[in-house]
Amino acid sequence: MNFWIIQGLNGLAFGSLLFILAAGFSLIFGLMRVANLAHGAYFMLGAYVGLATLDAGFSFWLAVLAGAAVVGVLGGVIERLILRRLSGKSLAQVLVTLGLAFMIADGCLWLWSGDPRPVPMPPGFEGVVRVGSVIFPKYRLFVVAVAVALAVALWLLLERSRLGAMIRAGVDDMDMARAMGIRTSLLFTTVFCLGSVLAGAGGVLAGPILSVYPGLDSDMLPLALVVVILGGAGSLTGAFIGALIIGFIYSYGQALLPDLAYVILFLPMVLVLTLRPSGLLGRRLA
Repeated sequence: MNFWIIQGLNGLAFGSLLFILAAGFSLIFGLMRVANLAHGAYFMLGAYVGLATLDAGFSFWLAVLAGAAVVGVLGGVIERLILRRLSGKSLAQVLVTLGLAFMIADGCLWLWSGDPRPVPMPPGFEGVVRVGSVIFPKYRLFVVAVAVALAVALWLLLERSRLGAMIRAGVDDMDMARAMGIRTSLLFTTVFCLGSVLAGAGGVLAGPILSVYPGLDSDMLPLALVVVILGGAGSLTGAFIGALIIGFIYSYGQALLPDLAYVILFLPMVLVLTLRPSGLLGRRLA
């Protein structure tokens, strides 16, 4: 019984990390129709920036802010200087973001070498929680709490704020939003920066669980894509549900059927694309 409970908690924690990563991807793709294949590289870069901040003697929480800030600024610059010039050219955007992902990965390898680096847990979260015979790390429960808080905050932002109303207007009818005086160009940059900030912060938060290593981006990006496809592009609720589903499938699949883990993992994506291309809670893209 303990096996099922612990693997379920592991799936919940991993799904929470996936949501933090996939939420930003879903926001960007849902509004801007940009399949940002550099999103996984943003996640890895944030983790390395956070690690460098820790190595400099600063706290874990400052490392999270540093990773989020650096990646957020980078995302804003890329959107302004590169992606905006390729508006409406989906293939060019995919190729450019893929190239940027390779460039960021090579830059991280050059700056931080190819050795995996563990990230220390923040003070107060090093131990475990014991409930009966079940033992589980405190930090993983903290990550779950962060993901839930983030989901609530993003929902309030999109559903109960002026910025959220403008974002929804831009998603529903971009031309009408412009006619009503909404500065869609600034809106795009804001959303892209927000998505990048989530990826950067998520990379640092994932460090104590996954460590930081070259190839972290290529390991996490396909999972984020599966989450977005499963939940539906632009749907944060769908991303949250999809992340939990993939987290549980990944955890139990790796433990029970390691030889078929990726078959089990990507099979839901294939079924959703076949039966409901817009995702569980998504809408058809124009």
